[in-house]
Amino acid sequence: MFKRHRLLYFFLLIIFIFKGLDSSAQYNKNYFYYMGQNYLIDNKYRDAIETLNVLLRFDPKAHEAYFLRGIAKFNQGDVHGAEYDFSMAIEYNPVYTMAYYYRAITRLRLGNYDDALNDFMETIDLRPDLPGPYFHRGMTYMSNNQYEKAIDDFDEYSKFEPRNSNAYSYKGSCYVFLKDTVRAFECFNQAITTNRYNPDSYNRRGSLHMMKNNYDEALADFNKAIANDSTYLMGYFNRSFLFSRIHKPLDAIDDLSKVIELDPTISVSYFNRAILRTQIGDYNNALEDYNQVTLLNPNNVLVYYNRGHLYSQLGYLEQAIADYSRAIELYPDFANAYLSRSSIKYLTNDLSGAKRDQDFAENKIAEYRSKLNDSTFSIYADTSRHFNSLISFDNDMNNEFKDVLKSRSTDISLLPLFKFVISKSAGLAENNNKKYTEKVENFIAESGIHDLLLTNQNPDINIDSLLADGNILNEIALEKDDWKTNFSKGITQYLIKQYTSSINSYTKAIDQDPANPFLYINRSTTRSEMIDFISSIESNFKNIPLEADPVNRLSVNNTNTYNYDEAIYDLNKAIKLMPDFAHAYYNRANLHCLFGNMPEAIEDYSKAIEIDPDFAEAYFNRGLVQIYLKDTKKGFLDISKAGELGAEYAYDVLKQYGNIR
Repeated sequence: MFKRHRLLYFFLLIIFIFKGLDSSAQYNKNYFYYMGQNYLIDNKYRDAIETLNVLLRFDPKAHEAYFLRGIAKFNQGDVHGAEYDFSMAIEYNPVYTMAYYYRAITRLRLGNYDDALNDFMETIDLRPDLPGPYFHRGMTYMSNNQYEKAIDDFDEYSKFEPRNSNAYSYKGSCYVFLKDTVRAFECFNQAITTNRYNPDSYNRRGSLHMMKNNYDEALADFNKAIANDSTYLMGYFNRSFLFSRIHKPLDAIDDLSKVIELDPTISVSYFNRAILRTQIGDYNNALEDYNQVTLLNPNNVLVYYNRGHLYSQLGYLEQAIADYSRAIELYPDFANAYLSRSSIKYLTNDLSGAKRDQDFAENKIAEYRSKLNDSTFSIYADTSRHFNSLISFDNDMNNEFKDVLKSRSTDISLLPLFKFVISKSAGLAENNNKKYTEKVENFIAESGIHDLLLTNQNPDINIDSLLADGNILNEIALEKDDWKTNFSKGITQYLIKQYTSSINSYTKAIDQDPANPFLYINRSTTRSEMIDFISSIESNFKNIPLEADPVNRLSVNNTNTYNYDEAIYDLNKAIKLMPDFAHAYYNRANLHCLFGNMPEAIEDYSKAIEIDPDFAEAYFNRGLVQIYLKDTKKGFLDISKAGELGAEYAYDVLKQYGNIR
C-alpha cells in the first residue's frame, strides 16, 4: 500500500507552489485552504472537513478543496462521500490526475472494479510516469483473476520502483494461480533478493515449497519470515501446518500457541491445537481448547462432535452424550453423531436408546447413499470420516470482500424467508403485526392449528410444550392421514430441525391437497434452510483477513454448488396457484440472491411490493440488493421506506451508513 502521508506532503507542496494569490478575497480562501491542509497533516479529519466546507462556500468550484476533503472523508471511512468529492474535483478540473488516482482507490474499497480500472487508465494516460497506479491496477487485476494483465502492470511498476519487493512477490502469486511454479519461484526469489527483510516474500515462497512437498525448503522460509518479524502471524500458522505434516506435533502446537498469543480470537487455531493435543494424548489441554472454540463458534457442529469423542476417551460418558446430542440438535440428520452416541449409550446400559440411535443412523446412511449424485448429501455418505484433520486457511483468504449483504462489523444481512410456524410466544405474535390477506386468514382457520403464524422470525418455543399441544398430539396419536395432520407434522419436525422428515410430511400434505399454495411455501423454505445448514457445516471456520489494504480483499468467492432448484420449483408452483401471494415472490427473490441473480431478485421484490405496498421486508431486502449493485441512492430510499413502514432495524442500517451518498 502506498505511503499515504508521504504522498500527501508531496501533493500539498505542489499545490502550494502553483496556487496563485491574486486578491485579498483570494487570501481568505487560501487561509482556509492552508488550515485544511494542516488539519489533514495532523490527522484531524473532522476539522479539515469543516474548514474545507467554509472554503467551498467561498468558492464552490475549488477543485483542490474537493480533493482534500475527499482525502479527509476517506480517512473517516466515508468512502461514498470521498468518491463524490473526487468526482467533483474532476468535474471542475478534468485533468486533475491525483483525483482520478484517489477516486480509483476509493472505488476499489466500494467494489466498483470496472470504474476503478477506468480511473487507473485515465491516471496513467495523464501521467504515465507515476508508478503507483500501475501497482494498484495490478492488484485490481489480480483480485479479479486477470493474472496476465496483473503481471504486465507489476512489471511496469518495477521499471519505476525496482527496489519494491512487493511487486515481485505479487507477481509470483499470479504465476502460482497460472500454475507456472517455475516463474513463481523466480519472482519470489527476486522479491527476497530485493528486500531480504520482508517476511511476506519468504512466507509466499515457503507456501509454494510446501505445496510442492519441499518441506526442508519450506521450513527454512517460514523460519526466515518469523526471524524478520516475530509478530508475523501467517508465518507461525503455516509453519505449524508444516510441522504437523512432518510429524512434529509438539512444534506445531508451539506455533499455534504463538498464533493464539498474537490473536486470541482465531478459533481455527484452538481447533487445530486441540486436534494435535488429542493426538499426543494431552487430553485435558485439548479439552480446554475445544471449550474455547465453543465460546468463539457456539454453533459449530464439528467442535461438539470432536469434543464428544474426547470426552468418551476421558471416560466422561454423560458429557460425551451431551456433546453428541448438541451436534444432533444443530444438525439432526448427522448420521455419524447418532452412531457415536449409540456406542456411548451401550456403555451406559441404555440399550433401547442405543438401538434407536443406531437404527436412525443406518436409515440415514441408506438414504444418503441413495442420493450420492446429489451434492447436498454426498459429504455425509462417508460414515467413516472422523473430521479430525487440521483446518488450513483458504488460498484466497486475503481476497475476502466485505459487502453490505454480509458485513461482519454490522451483521447486516437479508431478512429471512417467510413460512408458517406454530408459536406459543405472545411476543412473536405481537411483533408479527403484518395484516394477513383474506386467503391467508382462511387457510389458517381451515388448518385448525392453534397459534399458526406466517412469519420470517424463528419462534422461541419449548419443543416439549409444542409436542404437548393437545390438538397436534391427539391427531398424531390417532394416526390421521390428511393434509392438515401432515402439515402439522411438517411444521413440528421443521421446528426441531428434522428437515428430511419435515419435507416428507409436507410432500404427503401436497399429494393430498395439490392445489394448496401455502403447503408449497413451507416445503420450499424447509428445503432451502436444510441446504443452508449443510452448507454451513462445510464452512465451519471463517477466514481471517490479515491485510488492511482494501485492494487485497476484493474477490467475491461465490462458488456455491448447492442446488436450490427444488425450493424454487415449489415457489413457482405457489405463484402459479396464487399469482397475488406477495410472500412467494419475496421468498423467491431471496433464493435468487443466493444464486447471485440480483436483477431477478429485484424484479421479484418489486412484484411483492406491487402486490403489497406496505411490505417492509421486501423494501429492506431490495434496498440491500441495490446497495450491493452500487445503486446506493435507490437502496437507501428503499431502506428508508422500510423504516417508515415500521421496520426499526432499517434505522440501524441508516445510522450505520447515514453518511453514504
